[in-house]
Amino acid sequence: MAVEEGMDDYTQDGTVDLKGNPVLRSKRGGWTACSFVVVYEVFERMAYYGISSNLVLYLSRKLHQGTVKSANNVTNWVGTIWVTPILGAYIADAHLGRYWTFVIASIIYISGMSLLTLSVSLPGLKPPTCHQANVDNCKEASTLQLAVFFGALYTLAVGTGGTKPNISTIGADQFDDFHPKEKAHKLSFFNWWMFSIFFGTLFANTVLVYIQDNVGWTLGYGLPTIGLVISVLIFLAGTPLYRHKVPAGSPFTRMAMVIVAAIRKWNVPLPSDPKELYELDLEEYSRKGKFRIDSTPTLRFLNKAAVKTGSMDSWMLCSVTQVEETKQMLRMIPILIATFVPSTMVAQIHTLFVKQGTTLDRHIGSFKIPPASLAGFVTISMLVCVVLYDRFFVPIMQKWTKNPRGITLLQRMGTGIVLHIIIMITASFIERHRLSVAREHGLVENGGQLPLTIFILLPQFVLMGTADSFLEVAKIEFFYDQAPESMKSLGTSYSTTSLGIGNFLSSFLLSTVSRITRKHGHQGWILNNLNKSHLDYYYAFFAILNFLNFLFFLIVIKFYVYKAEVSDSMHVLTEELKVMRLKASNQEESTE
Repeated sequence: MAVEEGMDDYTQDGTVDLKGNPVLRSKRGGWTACSFVVVYEVFERMAYYGISSNLVLYLSRKLHQGTVKSANNVTNWVGTIWVTPILGAYIADAHLGRYWTFVIASIIYISGMSLLTLSVSLPGLKPPTCHQANVDNCKEASTLQLAVFFGALYTLAVGTGGTKPNISTIGADQFDDFHPKEKAHKLSFFNWWMFSIFFGTLFANTVLVYIQDNVGWTLGYGLPTIGLVISVLIFLAGTPLYRHKVPAGSPFTRMAMVIVAAIRKWNVPLPSDPKELYELDLEEYSRKGKFRIDSTPTLRFLNKAAVKTGSMDSWMLCSVTQVEETKQMLRMIPILIATFVPSTMVAQIHTLFVKQGTTLDRHIGSFKIPPASLAGFVTISMLVCVVLYDRFFVPIMQKWTKNPRGITLLQRMGTGIVLHIIIMITASFIERHRLSVAREHGLVENGGQLPLTIFILLPQFVLMGTADSFLEVAKIEFFYDQAPESMKSLGTSYSTTSLGIGNFLSSFLLSTVSRITRKHGHQGWILNNLNKSHLDYYYAFFAILNFLNFLFFLIVIKFYVYKAEVSDSMHVLTEELKVMRLKASNQEESTE
């Protein structure tokens, strides 16, 4: 009995220690291990937002770039930051595992942050100071100065590519899906994950941006660099407590095998009984601690990859489970596409929203508010909403819907998309009022500061935080939850890819709209002088774009099928194995 109890204490989800040995639930994982992961993320968010929140102002004030160019440089860099996690997820899932991928990427991240701090500190690596209102009259940065600065930024982006998709996944891996209590904790993990990391964001958007604006960029970039080093050391200190998932091979290769096999057998008829399709023995899955997935009717063409034709070539014959894993990743792509436009709206927080703030009165007595610090209200709003959502909304909705999450993840995402429509309508009306004040006071041509408080921008920042508490939290949980067990890092990278594509889309739209609206002698919607611009039209265009995207989202979710709970599949697998072993035992007894 004691042996059975000891065995029961081992995790059932295939997690191991760094040497590959099974781990005891009581010794590793859970909230204790997660605390080291969460502390890392608080500091990492401080480092990232310490750079991104005020980057548009550094580019315009110190490197003397115009509105469109500086905004696009920010969104192109942020886009890269959010797209590189695909590479990091691939390396983790296929080769190094999440832990070692994260550790190596952290070293690259710190190197990029250190070089960036040097580039804003050494006089030879930045152009001379210019106090001209029109940056076109200032001396541009040299090729060397730009190369060092952007080289540091993109080195940093490579580092984050290995940390972003793996750190949240490492945290989620600390909970066993097959243990009722741990599974319940995991349902709240992503809410509290977002809650915790935004403390770092709040610090960056308030304290760091103030230091950058009023003390200096050296200290403003140096502090988050030091914080990042400390956070990596804290993460490493928690190593003895972590549970690890063994790399399961390249997810891209396994998916490609299914697609190629299905195409090669496109004219082969499917059997009427799915049990006739090729599948590995139950014992094989049990021995490797992997999960078997039953065949589903969705994306039926891919089932051809599992039709037996005599060849055992892995590019000609795939198991049903491998086919279903591929289906799960492909089914999420339309949902991923529906998140691109809202991610484009998020990109405005650190670009056009900040540029608007520079035209307004930022004084509270003798204190001058940094324009980028209003992003702190996005964080505060999100923190409040996440707590209210987790503590009040979910319990109320659970009684009504009987869903452990209160509402489905897609319903939560849809609510966030609707809020993005409201945000851009609100931003359009606020900008319209700002422009009317500029006209009333004769400040259109000279681009002077308006006698209007910066806090008129507050509604669009607060609403953005509210939208994030629905869409961004649900997005990361959805892509993690719906990805196959062996492709969790790749699934998590879907949520970061959404933000990456959204930022690239922001660059494309800003450049395109700026170019088109200047044709035929027109003034244009986006100029260096925002008092002569028409950001109100641009935001109204975004509101329409969000509405059309919401209609697309409604169509997509109508056809989406949630994957079956793995824990249920594992329960069925266990029961089937018991039956098989019982039959085998009976046969042996009858033979004797």
